[in-house]
Order: sequence, then structure tokens, then C-alpha cells
Amino acid sequence: MYNAIIVDDEAVVRIGLKNTIDWREHGFALIGDYANGRDAWEAIEQRKPDLVISDISMPFMDGLELAGLIAANYPYIKVIILTGYDEFEYARQALRLKVSDFVLKPITAREIRGLLDKVRAEMDEERERREDLSRLQSQLKQSLPILRERFLERLVAVGLGKAEIADRFAYFGLAPLAAGSVAVVADIDDFGDRELPSYEHDAEFLRFAAFDIFEEVAERQGAIAFRTREERMVAILAGEGDGSDLYETAFRYAEEVRYHIEKFLSFTATFGVGRVVPSAELLPASYKGALSALDYRFLHGKNRVLGILDLEGRPEGEPLANAAWDRKLVSTVKTGSVHEAQTLIEDGIAELKRSRVPIETCFLQMQKVVLALMNAIQEVVAHDREASIDSQMMLMEVYKFKTLDEIEAWLKQVVGAVMTEIAENRNHFANAQMHRAVEYIETHYADDKMSLQDLCRHVHMSTSYFSLVFKQHTGETFVEYLTGVRIAKAKELLQATGLKFYEIAAQVGYGDPNYFSLLFKKRAGMTPKEYRERLAKESGA
Repeated sequence: MYNAIIVDDEAVVRIGLKNTIDWREHGFALIGDYANGRDAWEAIEQRKPDLVISDISMPFMDGLELAGLIAANYPYIKVIILTGYDEFEYARQALRLKVSDFVLKPITAREIRGLLDKVRAEMDEERERREDLSRLQSQLKQSLPILRERFLERLVAVGLGKAEIADRFAYFGLAPLAAGSVAVVADIDDFGDRELPSYEHDAEFLRFAAFDIFEEVAERQGAIAFRTREERMVAILAGEGDGSDLYETAFRYAEEVRYHIEKFLSFTATFGVGRVVPSAELLPASYKGALSALDYRFLHGKNRVLGILDLEGRPEGEPLANAAWDRKLVSTVKTGSVHEAQTLIEDGIAELKRSRVPIETCFLQMQKVVLALMNAIQEVVAHDREASIDSQMMLMEVYKFKTLDEIEAWLKQVVGAVMTEIAENRNHFANAQMHRAVEYIETHYADDKMSLQDLCRHVHMSTSYFSLVFKQHTGETFVEYLTGVRIAKAKELLQATGLKFYEIAAQVGYGDPNYFSLLFKKRAGMTPKEYRERLAKESGA
């Protein structure tokens, strides 16, 4: 059963569609109907329907604008446009937005039933293609050659020269990457509630099913997809222009794959998005950032798309390469797992004891660990803040100890201090970004075109992560907060000026005076006229 909503400003159309169609008979549950695109968009963000049937001409937000938002943020949702306007330009725009159907009114109940059957058949076909075990098994045997995967893994993990990249891309038939590139890394969380048999190939089959989705969406984006020897899935996306656009494209790509894996395979994966780099030779920096973002799964939970820019901001420079133990310890320190960090320290010291290496080698190893930890602080601490930990002092302090047990206790203290520093910076970074966001809203509230996307570009955060942090910081969504600011400004104008209500509406960012009046009453408990009359009565008393 698929979920559907209706959007039309004509109540008779909505009632007719609800009452004359047996939605369940056609495989749909009608979960809502809305009179304008703005209300529908809020519902879509919350409920994520499978199908949206919308009129074009509506107040506040028309059908094409709504279809554009859906295409940009939830490309897997199908859209049917109903319109009374037989104009080529409307049809052309709908085609560009990948609308499933563009239908002229009036339309009969029989035609609507046919449309629903057609869309359901398309959805069923998509589901069947993903659940067709024999097809997946056949594709497993014909997957990309191992040499291609190993080359791509070397490209992102180690880095290659420009000439070798060009040569290998031509050899494997890969299109050259554009100027900007970004790595997306996916890791399967678990296989859900299903009980896997003991033999490993069933687990591998499920991994391949996930990669089949990962690769299929990548091909549509013109991206390169492959699997690593650690069973992770990697995509390389490239594009010209603003790096923030490519970063958002990578987020949308990851969100679409995440949705399909959960919906069609009934298990989950978490995605890390690295930083955009200016050339293919620098892809290891983006890949390393994507892996670091994945480490934050410990903090934020499974089944998410995590971006390194959202979590750690824009560093002045990339971190130095660390040994495996160093990297694992730093990753754990950054996620804030005190118990796991201490366990890693104990394991590392125990390994040094077993190896019986000279004491000088132990000191050098500890200095490498301290350098890795200090590098982690530089990576995540904002450039306008100075770290409170003296790295030079720590590097020299290691030489005063006489036993590995003393070094273990000291290293645990160092890790505790570093974790505190990183946690404080994480709060500082989030607070600073939210302060910038609030300042932007306070400055641009009068712009009726201001959107969540504009604000996120200003603070260099993805829309999904920004929405989460902003709600935690302010207690309100972006729309709720913006509405509050605008209504507060309107109250000031009502009290201090004699402007007409439509003039006040325009000055606080509302082109539609009626919509402004509705919002004002919802917030203030009275209309603008009643509010001004009350102020006049109070001042006269």
C-alpha cells in the first residue's frame, strides 16, 4: 500500500477525489488533502508520501513550485499535476521537473483511477526490480571487475597522480571527473530483524542488493560507485561551479539511496559526505572526511546522512595521516566514547608490552599518538579559538615516565582533556552557526523570497542537519522562528506607525495581506486591526 496526498485550492475537487475514488482498491492510502502548496510541503516533509496529486494554480505556493521542492529534496516521490491551463510552457516546466503526469482538467473519476493504476504499476515494477532475487544474483556474477574496484579504492584512499588517473580512467572506460569532486561513503548498519543463516554468502547477497541501489542512483547522477575491501560503498560525485552546490547534490544522492535501501530491503545504512576538493588528485582528503563523518554515527545514530562540514566545519588544512591505532583512537575521541577510548589505550599499551620494543620506541609511539590527538583538535577547533592544551608540553612530558603503566594513566588523562576540548568546540561551533542563522533571519526577514536553502548556504550547513540543530537551539523550526520574528516586527509597526495593514504585511515579508492576517491572528490571538485598536485603547486609558 502506497501513501498519497491531494493538493488543490478548490474544496469541491478535493472532496470529489476523496469520496468518488476507492483509493485502497487502487493500492493507495489517502493520508491528507491540502488547499495550498505551502501547507502541503510541510506535510510532505513530515510524512514523506509516495504520491502527490497537485493543482498548478494555488495561493501561497503553486503546484510547479511545490513539484520543484519535491524534485530537489525527495526525488523518489512521484508527482501528478492537474491543471486547467492548456499551455505548452506549463507542460515544459513539468517535464523538466520530472513530473510523472501532466493532466488537463476537467478529469473524470475513471481517468483518475487509470492514472492511479498506472503510477502503482510503475511503483510495483520498481519494487519488483529490487526484489527480483534471480536478477540480483545474475548481476552479482557480472559486477565490475575487481581491478576497477581496487584502482578506485587506491584513488580515494592513497591518491594518484594526474597522468595515472587520466590513463586508468581511459582504460576502464570512465568519464573524466569535472573540476570539483566529493566522496560519499556508505556503511550498512545491520540487516534489520531478519535472521541470516550461518553461511556468509547470504549476507553478501544482501550487501550486493544494497550496492545495486547505490550504483543505480549513482549512474543517474553521473557518479562513480564501487565497493571497498571493508564492505563499504563509495561514490565519487563531480561537478563544476560552487562547491556548496556539489555538497548539496551529494547529500540528495545519499538521502535517496538511504531511503530506497530502507524501503525496499528493510535494513539501514549510514552515509558520510566528505568535503569538496578541487581535483581528483585530492580525493583522499574528501574520502578521509567522509570516513570521519561516518564515525559520528556513534553520536547521532544509524540510518542517517552525516556531512563532515556540518559536524566539524571548514578546517584551515587537512589532518596528517596516522597509523591505524592512532586513527581509531582519534575517531573514538571525536565521537566522545570515553569507555571505548580508554579500552583502546589499554589495548595499545598491552600490545607495546607484548612486543618488548625498546623504551625509546615506546616514547616515539606515544608522541605520535599525542600528535594525532593534537591534530584532531586543530581539525575541529574553529580558527578563531585557541586550544587550551599545550601540545609541546605534552610531547615533552612523556619522557618523565619510567613505566608503560605510568604512560597508560597519563595518556588516559590526555585523552580526557582532548575529549573535553573537542566537546566544548562542538558546542561553540554549533552555537556560532546558530547565532549566524538567527542574525541572518533578523536581517532578511522582510525578504518574502527568503528560504531555508538560502539560510543554509549562508551558514554552510546542509538543510537536514541544520533543521535538527536549529530546532534544538531555538525550540522552533525555521518557519516557526521566521514567522515569530515577522509577527514581532509587525507588532512594532502597528504600534509605532499608521501604515495600512497591507503595507505592514509587505514590510515584514508577506506579499499576501490575507495570509499575513491569518498568521498574525494565529500568533497573537487577534487580527492586526484588533491588536491596533487594543493598543489605542490602552494608550488612551
